[in-house]
Amino acid sequence: MNPPSHVPEESASVDQTRWFAEEVHPHEAQLKAYLRGSFPAVRDVDDVVQESYVRVWKRQAVRPIAAVKGFLFTVARHLALDLLRRDSRAPFDRVTDFATLSVMDSKPDSAASACCHEEAELLLSAIEALPNRTREVYMLRQFEGLSQKQIATHLGLSENTVEVQIGRGNRRCEQFLRERGVLR
Repeated sequence: MNPPSHVPEESASVDQTRWFAEEVHPHEAQLKAYLRGSFPAVRDVDDVVQESYVRVWKRQAVRPIAAVKGFLFTVARHLALDLLRRDSRAPFDRVTDFATLSVMDSKPDSAASACCHEEAELLLSAIEALPNRTREVYMLRQFEGLSQKQIATHLGLSENTVEVQIGRGNRRCEQFLRERGVLR
């Protein structure tokens, strides 16, 4: 009686497990060092290593690999490059803590947007109603973000004059908005 022409699956699985433990796994530390050194932008080297193991395992099951270390490193390099390409194309950042995500849309609804738009229009009207010098100083401070010293230098004024003009602009804008019911 001839022995069966195929190896039982259990025996093949044991052989592949032994092959992996002897031929692939011993390269783990060197592979991780290679990935960290060659691809510092890859955030999770362990994921690349694990995916490399899966691909090497599957390939070995189909056709024996002649140069295991070289094949493993090539697979890992390709995976790392794919990750970097995908990250460079992604228009968003990866989220690792899903608890910090907000499911609700935090944008104001249309009524709130309309209200904000009307308030912005009123604020612009208040600024337009300011005297020329006060408006110029006020806009440089509030919209350009310049310091009192920068405004003074830019307009050739004293810092004290700039401070007075900003205070005057704030008071007049508040009064304008209060008269129109925006402020109480």
